[in-house]
Amino acid sequence: MLVDSHCHLDFPDFADELPEIVARAEGVGIGRMVTICTRVAKFPQVLAVAERFENVYCSVGTHPHNSHEELDVTADQLVSLASHPRVVAIGEAGLDYFYQKDHAAAQAQSLRVHIEAARQTGLPLVIHSRDADEDMASILEDEAEKGAYPALLHCFSSGVDLMKRGVALGLYVSFSGILTFKRSEELREIARQTPMDRLLVETDAPYLAPLPFRGKRNEPSYVAHTCAVLAEVKGVSDAEMRAITTENFFRLFSKVPQPDLHKAEG
Repeated sequence: MLVDSHCHLDFPDFADELPEIVARAEGVGIGRMVTICTRVAKFPQVLAVAERFENVYCSVGTHPHNSHEELDVTADQLVSLASHPRVVAIGEAGLDYFYQKDHAAAQAQSLRVHIEAARQTGLPLVIHSRDADEDMASILEDEAEKGAYPALLHCFSSGVDLMKRGVALGLYVSFSGILTFKRSEELREIARQTPMDRLLVETDAPYLAPLPFRGKRNEPSYVAHTCAVLAEVKGVSDAEMRAITTENFFRLFSKVPQPDLHKAEG
C-alpha cells in the first residue's frame, strides 16, 4: 500500500474524470489520498470530494497565496470545520515569497492561526514554504514555545537548514515529483539526510508530475514514481519505502482510519 498525502482533487483539472483518477490510483495500490484545501471559502467543494470516495480524506485551510483574502478566518472556525470525520488535517498554510512577498505579514498571521488550530485539534498542519526558509523556521520555533503541534513540510523544496530545524521540532517532511527531476540532486541529498521516520511522499497533483510524466497533468497514481526514487536515494527497496512512508503517514495523520488488512485478504 502507498499513500498520496497531498493532492487537489477538487481542482477543475480533474472535473471531467474524477472517478477514473481515483480508480487508477486505487488500481496501483494507493490506499489513501488527502485532498488539500486552499481556501476556506471553497471548503464545501473539497469536503464533497472526500465524502464521495471511500479512500479520500481532506484538510481545511487557507493557502498563503490566498491568506490576504481570508484574514477573518479564525482558529475556532478551523477547529469547528475540522470536527467533520473526513477532515484529517489543517491547511495548507504557510509562507510563499516567490510570488507574493508583499503579503508576507498576512501570510504570517494566517500561518499562526492555522498552527493554533493544529495545536487545538491535534491534526497535522500541512505547511507550504517557498523562498521563506528563515522566516518559516523562526515562526515554527516561536510557536513551538507556546505548545507542541503536529505538522508536515509539504512538497519540500527548501534548504537543508529548514529540514533540520523542522525535524528538531518533531515535523515530518514530504517529497513530491520534484525529487525525480534531473537537476534536483541537492534536494535528493536533503532527502538522504532526512530521518526515515519523518518521510512522506505526495503528488501535489495536478502539479509537479514526476519523471517520466514531467510536464503533464499529475495525478495520485504517479506518487509511486516519487516513492521509487526516494527508495533509491535512501538505499532501500521500493517495498520498504512504501511501508515506511505509509507507516509514517498513519502516525502523523492519525485521524485517517487504517485499512483492515485481514478483511482485505479475506
